[in-house]
Amino acid sequence: MAGFGTRSGSPYSRGGSPGFRFTLYALASIVIMVLDQRMDLLERARYVLQALTYPVEVAVNAPVAGWHWLERSMTSRASLEAENRRLRTRMRDLEVRTLRFDALARQNAALLGLKQAVPPVAERWLPADIVDIELGRLRQRVLIDRGTRNGVFRNQAVLDDYGVVGQTMHVGPWSADVLLITDPEHDLPVQIARTGFRTIAVGTGDPNALALPYLPANADVKVGDELVTSGLGGIFPAGYPVARITQIHHGAMQRMNQVIARPFAHLQTDRAVMLLWFRPGSPAAPVQPNQQQLPTGNPGAQPLAPPPPAPPLCTPPAAGTPAAGAAKTAAHPSPNGTTPAVPPAHKPPASPPRTP
Repeated sequence: MAGFGTRSGSPYSRGGSPGFRFTLYALASIVIMVLDQRMDLLERARYVLQALTYPVEVAVNAPVAGWHWLERSMTSRASLEAENRRLRTRMRDLEVRTLRFDALARQNAALLGLKQAVPPVAERWLPADIVDIELGRLRQRVLIDRGTRNGVFRNQAVLDDYGVVGQTMHVGPWSADVLLITDPEHDLPVQIARTGFRTIAVGTGDPNALALPYLPANADVKVGDELVTSGLGGIFPAGYPVARITQIHHGAMQRMNQVIARPFAHLQTDRAVMLLWFRPGSPAAPVQPNQQQLPTGNPGAQPLAPPPPAPPLCTPPAAGTPAAGAAKTAAHPSPNGTTPAVPPAHKPPASPPRTP
């Protein structure tokens, strides 16, 4: 035990002297500096060490970096969603305004001297998503997620980005049925934009076709003519695009043309539509059915009394004609019910001619 303790406590077990170690470290440093200067050894060693320590740095910084990334992502997503909502609202507003741009341009060109533009007929609009669709041969309808809680009412105009879609039919608290313009039960008053000729577009049960069954054989209609709303019917104002004529069949023995038009609205692919409210005081707003007649008349406008009968002309009776007294006597019979005899008429003497 004593020998083991003496051997372990000898000065040789502690290494070399400080001077030897300094010399050894100095020589190693000089060699490393020379090799780094000539062979770029330290840069390679630094590259290897950096590659080895990078996963450790990533693991250590992962929680903090992840939190910052999540915070930036949430902020960016919220700002992007707000910007997208603003841009969609702006886009819908511009689409509603541009739907009637062509019609207003033609009216402004026709009305010489018009100095101010017609105010927009659409007061406000509300987007609605389509939640159900039914496109059969007998029914062409969609269900939207807006109802009376949103101010929707029956027979309200429904449009999309391209043209007229239809009108609301059954309105509930949170949903409403929209009757499409291609439904066989739907009739839409339209007019040909090129000529202004008014007619009625009838649904065919095909989402890509409207029929114009009331066009006479001599109507000025061509393939490619655009159909716009005429403003009649109390639902849609004038000038909104409806369809484009694609087929015309002239029959030699038929009094009417068979005309087919394709709707501008994308009835089969729409995911959202627009509900419109029109300004009541606008001249271009549709006339409601209860506004076609005045509820009360003007008390100041009274009918004129019938004019009195004109007096009879004082002309001498012709020969063989009873005199006025005879006629008066004949008008008043005798008390016994018999008509008295009429005395013969006497010819009045001729008056002498007047001398100047």
